[in-house]
Amino acid sequence: MANFRREICPSVKNLLLLDSEGKRVAVKYYSDDWPTNQAKLAFEKSLFAKTQKTNARTEAEITLFEDNVVVYMFVEDLHFFVTGGDDENELILASVLNGFFETVTILLRSSVDQREALTNTDLIFLCIDEIIDGGLILETDGTTIAGKVASHTIDEGAPLSEQTITQALATAREHFTRSILR
Repeated sequence: MANFRREICPSVKNLLLLDSEGKRVAVKYYSDDWPTNQAKLAFEKSLFAKTQKTNARTEAEITLFEDNVVVYMFVEDLHFFVTGGDDENELILASVLNGFFETVTILLRSSVDQREALTNTDLIFLCIDEIIDGGLILETDGTTIAGKVASHTIDEGAPLSEQTITQALATAREHFTRSILR
């Protein structure tokens, strides 16, 4: 069954969001090609070293790296990567990358930089989960993905136990500010 699914549906081996030094901001692997965390880190380091001197700031670039097709783009101090098998369609991988970037841009309110990304890693991981599930591509439209991610967030009136850490801190900050201003 797995081979049948692989032959019909395009798939992604990993989706990486690295900072300007090649360190992880948000990564997700869907393939056993890198069985250990050290293998994953080595892949990220060597991929970053190969691509850091390219000019992928205006549009996505495509490269063949270690028998994988990698589509990547750099924005500010963030590096976006999508990796597929050597037989994957580059245009499909590019649409995944563009959908990921567009969603992150919407979620971070057009302030796409490392500080904002680290502050909102919960939203970025929700975004990744809405785009890809088990390596299979679910959605590539940034607006649709951002809407789904936004629907997962909990409103301010929810109890603190049901909020993410970022949401709980924002709620606490708001309550603290209100109490000071009174």
